[in-house]
Amino acid sequence: MTDLTLRQKVAQLMVIGFQGYHSTNCLEIKRLIRDDHIGGLILFGRNIGTPEQVLELTTSLQIHAKESEHQLPLLISIDQENGIVRRLGKGTTMFPGSMLLGATNDEKLTYEIGKATARELKALGINWNLAPVVDINNNPDNPVIGVRSFGETAEHVSRFSMASMKGMQAGGVITTLKHFPGHGDTHVDSHLELPVIPHSLQSLEKLELIPFKDCIKQGADTIMTAHVYFPALERDEKLPATMSKRVITGLLRQQLEFNGVVITDCMEMKAIIDTVGAPTGAIEAIKAGTDMIMISHDPTLQVETIDAVVAAVKSGEIPEERLEEAYNRVKNLKEKYLSWSNIQLNIETLVVPEIVGCEKHQQLAEQAFRKGVTIVKNEGKIIPINASENHKVMVIHPTTSYLTLVEEKGYSSNELGSIVQTVHPSAKIYPTSQDPTKEEISKIIHQAKFCDTLIVGTLSARQSEGQQALLNRLVEIGKPMIVVGMRNPYDFAIIPNVAAFVTTYEFTVDALQMAVKAIYGRETVTGKLPITITGNS
Repeated sequence: MTDLTLRQKVAQLMVIGFQGYHSTNCLEIKRLIRDDHIGGLILFGRNIGTPEQVLELTTSLQIHAKESEHQLPLLISIDQENGIVRRLGKGTTMFPGSMLLGATNDEKLTYEIGKATARELKALGINWNLAPVVDINNNPDNPVIGVRSFGETAEHVSRFSMASMKGMQAGGVITTLKHFPGHGDTHVDSHLELPVIPHSLQSLEKLELIPFKDCIKQGADTIMTAHVYFPALERDEKLPATMSKRVITGLLRQQLEFNGVVITDCMEMKAIIDTVGAPTGAIEAIKAGTDMIMISHDPTLQVETIDAVVAAVKSGEIPEERLEEAYNRVKNLKEKYLSWSNIQLNIETLVVPEIVGCEKHQQLAEQAFRKGVTIVKNEGKIIPINASENHKVMVIHPTTSYLTLVEEKGYSSNELGSIVQTVHPSAKIYPTSQDPTKEEISKIIHQAKFCDTLIVGTLSARQSEGQQALLNRLVEIGKPMIVVGMRNPYDFAIIPNVAAFVTTYEFTVDALQMAVKAIYGRETVTGKLPITITGNS
């Protein structure tokens, strides 16, 4: 096929998600690939099992696209930021996330982690990573970015964003800078409502825009928009950046001179779906200069959006030249990175390449965890502690869970206590709820009086009155206490008079293992905070 219909060109601008682990069960997505020539897919945990299953799924869908006479392969994307936002799991390498890498202060290592991540993705048929996050997390109470950022300064985030981006590109995978023009200084989650950032353009130019500018100069592939309202950039009240021509065309295209693909964040997020709705939002986004529309979940909404955009082109609301411009950008991106000759088209002979989860990558990740896990405070040199049987250690931690909608529920870890027991078998474990009740706190305080040392894990305690109450009561007992910030290093600001604080930036097993080894003197960790924490006494 050489000529696409109008509907097929519109569908090439779509990135859609679907349910299912196997292509035989994905009838609607296969229909959209066959009839409409959908251009891009996004995978979530609901699509991810073993490496063998992932490769079978991606290959089957590409074969279906080839048989449906697609000119170029499908874009198959994923949020593999690593750390707290990751989709791949079993059988792949657990690489650390952005803020832990920022704590290593090692750009070369960050480049290698990006390259290794890309090589594992590509080996499983995934050709587009929706990373790196280049937002600057200068707001300690940001509910959705936080440790997904490399740090709090423009210079630091720029250096590490460029290293990560160029590493992934070297690994053969398309990259995405997100979330333009900056989501780091918000108090609300755009998955739930529309954040407003009141900064002036001058302020944005001195901070939020710098990593985007620097990465664009280094050859950024795609940029994802933020569903955030910037009054200084957009006069229309409550119009998010995703749908703002002043932001996308005026600022990103003309001022920053970015000519790559611009993609929306998911149009089912509350900031869009509860205001204008996905179909109208998609039309406005394309008119504003955006090239690709993401709808991650609802198949009915996906079809309705294609219908709406097609109708808008036919009516002239979306000029044909705007559609052609977007389509050609997507086509050029595919031609740069994708080719049918580079895709295995025989499902019977599929073998997962040995690079996936290989020892070299495991060692690389371990090196990063060692250089990134951070001992923030060690008053009186309480660390290291001894693991003798008569040294009574009590481990207290919340049963961890996902805290934002972008995190995968299946990858939360409840293992701080069990990891401590691998080093110190006699240690006692006392798990709590995410927000401990008065009854839970009373029982723990009673038990804590009989131990020698406390190891206390926190999980974004800044947002939990129960965790804060528990910490205050434990400090009053006067026992030596080591607090492990299992997700949020900013927890250090609300812990009074604690002797030792270690932050892992993420509650992944590998990060917690490295922290525990450091606490017991089995490893030397060298991370330095890439953020400023104020308020600790």
